[in-house]
Amino acid sequence: MNLHLSAAAEKDIFTIQALAHEIWNDHYPAIIGQEQVDYMLNRMYAADSMLAQMLSGQQFFLVLDNENPIGFASVENKGSGNYFLNKCYIKTSTQRSGVGSYVIHEILRNYPDCRELRLQVNRQNYKAINFYFKMGFVIEQVADFDIGDGYFMNDFIMLLNR
Repeated sequence: MNLHLSAAAEKDIFTIQALAHEIWNDHYPAIIGQEQVDYMLNRMYAADSMLAQMLSGQQFFLVLDNENPIGFASVENKGSGNYFLNKCYIKTSTQRSGVGSYVIHEILRNYPDCRELRLQVNRQNYKAINFYFKMGFVIEQVADFDIGDGYFMNDFIMLLNR
């Protein structure tokens, strides 16, 4: 693999949307059901929503392998060395090959002032939770988020201290 992280911009929204639809539909229906997957994709990955996320301070990255997009991430600076990893998604076909570890390490390298990195992960997403444990994250909080239309995100907030 020839991996690198590339800062994404408005021109990359379609690529990120396509990745999100592939990755989410491959992974999340078994965890949250297809209806909630569709709801969340339509809400969070609509072009206007993604542009608003970018304009509000989220830095999106494409994860590339030989220039082929295989995932994406977004990070937000919360101030004073605190960052939030809003998104970190890798194609299922490339998981368990070091890509996720590479992404976390590159994000930390890109933000040398990062003292704390937080993220949210669905409490039933055992594969991701175990990956984050392996990377040194700990569960900081259990939280439920009402995202509308009767849907909730039942998450752990996880923390990596540096």
